[in-house]
Amino acid sequence: MPVIKIIPVIMSGGSGTRLWPLSTAARPKQFHYLGAERTMIEETAMRFSGAHRGVLFLPPVIIASAAHSDLVSEAMASVGVVPSAVILEPKGRNTAATAALAALIAQDIDPAAHVLLAPADHLVANAAAFVETIRAACAVLPERIVTFGISPAGPETGFGYIQQGEQLADGVYAVTTFKEKPDLEVARQYLAEGGYSWNSGVFLFSPQTMLDEFSIAAADIRDGARLSLARADRTGQRVLLDAETFAAVRSEAVDRAVMEHTARAAVAPCDIGWADVGSWAEVWRLSSKDGKGNALTGSVILEDADNNLVRTDSVHISIIGLSDLIVVANGDKILIAPRDRAQDVKKVIPDKD
Repeated sequence: MPVIKIIPVIMSGGSGTRLWPLSTAARPKQFHYLGAERTMIEETAMRFSGAHRGVLFLPPVIIASAAHSDLVSEAMASVGVVPSAVILEPKGRNTAATAALAALIAQDIDPAAHVLLAPADHLVANAAAFVETIRAACAVLPERIVTFGISPAGPETGFGYIQQGEQLADGVYAVTTFKEKPDLEVARQYLAEGGYSWNSGVFLFSPQTMLDEFSIAAADIRDGARLSLARADRTGQRVLLDAETFAAVRSEAVDRAVMEHTARAAVAPCDIGWADVGSWAEVWRLSSKDGKGNALTGSVILEDADNNLVRTDSVHISIIGLSDLIVVANGDKILIAPRDRAQDVKKVIPDKD
């Protein structure tokens, strides 16, 4: 059986604003320990490394903010990963530009390899099952661009949904449509109908196929990314994109720029213990808890308190008679909120963060 070569391209541009005060612009959530033994970017790099039953992951490409260059270097050194390239964005331009850069740099590294484009800030409990799904999805390459759908655990309103159509290969289906984040009633309808997955934001593709599909509605993004890469300042593995050229690239998500327009979209549904850790409520859900449902980190004492997330790396925290709270202290910053208001954290972040 021929070996399938895959270049993991790890997107590390997110700011993780809903996890303030731990996650900040200077050190966003992918560089923190959240639900795993390593930081999230380290977990991602290790997840997609080595050889697995006919799949060979080549050294990864990291695409990150130029401001986080040192953080990326430290993270990769800590797990012994030597990236084939670290592409540094002077300014964030969303995931469409990142996908174009991924395809372009992959062609330079190995034109015969496929690209796995994955966010740096996701957790996967069953990495082996994910690799098996990736291997199966390669059956429809290079004709298709595959996104990985997460089997819904409930009527979640915080994710987009993918509706699957005809079967293309074992475990891989044509995409009928992409759905925006629904309200609760619509989400329940999707689950009742079946054939819907959460949109994970992870993509598998052959570089030329992705670049071709940009031609439908986002050729300007592809061409701008190409020009900024051509004008980049290169020092070893470090590729600093041309600031003026990249700033002119249109900011758009790859879902809107490419996937909603292409007729070549496919979805591989999977159940891999996936979590995007997008809020403190999600951190509480994933954390180990005491007998009263409290997830505690640091110097904390609770009395008559239930189902709280309390995390501190600085001051001691004591709580009496309160439940369902998020309390996070990081340095001189403290967040206190009801757990069901976790999505509102980004509304109270100081400008300097």
